[in-house]
Amino acid sequence: MKDNHLAITPEIEHLAQLSLENSSIDASLYEKFHVKKGLRDLNGQGVLAGLTNISMIQSHKEVNGKLEPCEGILMYRGINIKDIVNGYLQDKRFGFEEVAYLLLFGKLPSNQELIAFQKILANKRTLPTNFVRDVVMKAPSKDIMSILSRSVLTLASYDEKTNDISLANVLNQSLMLISVFPLIAIYAYHAYNHYNQKKSMYIHYPKDELSTAENILRMLRPNKKYTETEALVLDSALVLHMEHGGGNNSSFTTHVVTSSGTDTYSTISAALGSLKGPKHGGANIKVTEMMKDLKAHVSNIHDENAIREYLTQLLRKEVFDQKGLIYGMGHAVYSISDPRADVFKSFVHRLAKEKNYKDDFLLYETVERIAPEVIAKERKIYKGVSANVDFYSGFVYHMLGLPEELYTPMFAIARIVGWSAHRIEELVNVNKIIRPAYDSILVDKEYLPLDKR
Repeated sequence: MKDNHLAITPEIEHLAQLSLENSSIDASLYEKFHVKKGLRDLNGQGVLAGLTNISMIQSHKEVNGKLEPCEGILMYRGINIKDIVNGYLQDKRFGFEEVAYLLLFGKLPSNQELIAFQKILANKRTLPTNFVRDVVMKAPSKDIMSILSRSVLTLASYDEKTNDISLANVLNQSLMLISVFPLIAIYAYHAYNHYNQKKSMYIHYPKDELSTAENILRMLRPNKKYTETEALVLDSALVLHMEHGGGNNSSFTTHVVTSSGTDTYSTISAALGSLKGPKHGGANIKVTEMMKDLKAHVSNIHDENAIREYLTQLLRKEVFDQKGLIYGMGHAVYSISDPRADVFKSFVHRLAKEKNYKDDFLLYETVERIAPEVIAKERKIYKGVSANVDFYSGFVYHMLGLPEELYTPMFAIARIVGWSAHRIEELVNVNKIIRPAYDSILVDKEYLPLDKR
């Protein structure tokens, strides 16, 4: 294959323009045919496409017959996420494995069930012989999400029951993928860091007796050291990212692809492709980049007027990436508050103290407080606008020393639990391929022979 085979030539530019001209649809036709772009109505409410009993998001309550915004609520299998996190933290336990059990099987595990489940995950926390060398380290890249997807599809080649979609087999495959995602992501980063960045490479094996969060930090760091606070904070970050209703893009993708009857590996690879998108899983990186830019423009981060001016310039597309967005503020569903951000903030404060990031934490708090006022003034939006989970998660990952290349893969390491639960839910309940309608707006054209075109 020639080295320049991916170069965008003038011929490709011409063809792209041709594609643009003949792919564009008059925006007024969407209104004419009552098409809800993004499967949302004019109020941003999602079109009802299915039912789920895995999780529930609530952002409005009915008051006197009208829907009114309320503090955001997120429930996993009927239990408030805040109660779940507070529950295991009170006992100073790690929550990832316990909450994964809850989402997959619909109930909290007993102590005996939890120990047995942890053993299952530990036994599956291994990759085929030479897989790291032959797959993960082949063609190393900064794009860890693509390596995750490539690795998942390759794992199908090692499975004699790839296409068996019986419940027991799908669950078995899902538990294996949940277990190996951290290994693939961390090893892929080390390969990129070594081959592309010319740094030393470390391949540490996971330890069976450690939690998922502990193993991530152990495998990532050259000295394999971490504090209890660091592990507990990362663990809770994974719990908060684990699931978020069936309507988020990657979970919906999981339902759509599962409905075709395809295998687990193809389904999870498709979900990874969805999560990789900057409109879905990549937002926390934009928050940290934005905050770096803020500090470059504002000499005194304690000057609230200067911060307010910078945020105004952001919305006016005058600074940073000229997109007119304050990243980490606002959510497609939540308005008054994102419960995940509320929980996250307490961890951020604790970690900032331990890591001596007090000034940065104060800056994040200031932006969180001021941004809704600036948005209301500039956008004339007076419905609730609050910090979402991405606002603090990137800061947490930064304090933990996670490289930015792993921010979205951390999301995937958590969300594969939710995807697995949704895949099982689709297989158990629906058994009908998802096929929404698309109205054609084609007009009749005459076929012309080649010599007359």
